[in-house]
Amino acid sequence: MVGVAEDRIEADRGGTGVMWRQRRVLLASLIGTAVEFYDFYIYATAASLVFGMLFFPADSDSARTMLSFASFALAFIARPLGASIFGHFGDRVGRKSTLVASLMLMGGSTVAIGFLPTYQMAGLIAPILLCLFRLGQGFGLGGEWGGAALLAVENAPPGWRARFGMMPQLGAPVGFIAANGLFLILGATLSEADFLSWGWRLPFIASSVLVLLGLWVRLKLTETAEFAAALEEGPPPGVPIVELFRHHGAATLTATMAVVTCFALFYITTAFTLTHATQVLHLPRESLLGVQLIAILFLALGIVHAGWWADRTSPRTVLIAGCIGTVPLGIAFGPALATGSLIAILIALSVALYLMGLAYGPLGAWLTDRFPTRVRYTGASMAFNVGGIIGGGAAPIVAQGLATTYGTASVGLFLTVTALFSLIGLWLSPKG
Repeated sequence: MVGVAEDRIEADRGGTGVMWRQRRVLLASLIGTAVEFYDFYIYATAASLVFGMLFFPADSDSARTMLSFASFALAFIARPLGASIFGHFGDRVGRKSTLVASLMLMGGSTVAIGFLPTYQMAGLIAPILLCLFRLGQGFGLGGEWGGAALLAVENAPPGWRARFGMMPQLGAPVGFIAANGLFLILGATLSEADFLSWGWRLPFIASSVLVLLGLWVRLKLTETAEFAAALEEGPPPGVPIVELFRHHGAATLTATMAVVTCFALFYITTAFTLTHATQVLHLPRESLLGVQLIAILFLALGIVHAGWWADRTSPRTVLIAGCIGTVPLGIAFGPALATGSLIAILIALSVALYLMGLAYGPLGAWLTDRFPTRVRYTGASMAFNVGGIIGGGAAPIVAQGLATTYGTASVGLFLTVTALFSLIGLWLSPKG
């Protein structure tokens, strides 16, 4: 009887240890991606509000905005490169050290932006440095999401892969709320002159505190069991990206197509809408930031719903539902934005971001299952970040051009086109 009791105690201790390790993993994946997305979103917000005036002199507001959005898009170009480099080490060395390095690069680049001189202070060197550190942001984020998703999914118990995989996705609304919330507070408490002079710098400098928090959590992690098992089966690939394209090219292509919609939804509803509503519709900046903060809660709701739904059915089913819902949304989105009504804009953004949650929440589980463990970091990261170029980096620029030339209705139709594009990728991908 004593032996049985001791076995039960040891089992309880083991179960408790596993539970705490899983909680630490989920916390690390959430905090890390929240910090990374906070860094990314404060740039998007600043690019929409102030960078055009401070770093890119031009003859018109539209030209300054296009240049500012072009600098924003640079990070999406850098993200696949970051995905290939960090994916290389993530698949060969391990998830933990790679995630720590990506967080440090992203955070360092963000803090540096907060200390940059403006064009008026330093001339052409100012936008050059801004673009350089923006590339650093993109390079770091290119290695962040894939590693965080793998960290969560590879530690998930049976039947929980989508719900564990949604935790890195929740970092997106958390980071966005922190970023826009801080800009909203600064806008409400500072004069316009103070905000343009130094207030916009504070969110970038504040990133240093969040990065230290993320590092503290991640340094306490251990490698995932699936990665350790893969190393026991054989040596890691010499060059993971070569093996990926040689043996898993079709899976990479269809996965890339599938993620386009979630990026387009997010950056049309945030970066483009903020710029268009404040500069063209002349709505108050603080009102738009407040509307976006409310609407982003629907993104969180959609992600949570998607995680539970995907574990009950399949991640692919939920992704298809999100893309199908985006088709009619695109038809209604432009006219809703054109009304200039805060209520109409709030409804349009809320629906769009909820659908984004469905098209984004299951990606952690779905993308990681597209690839074998030995090239999973590289594969998931490449698909996610190349899709980001198509749907995210280009979206504000394309939307700005469409709105200027054809009106806001065409912006909504752009969303419809991206949804159809992603549906093709999902239809061509294996079921699961």
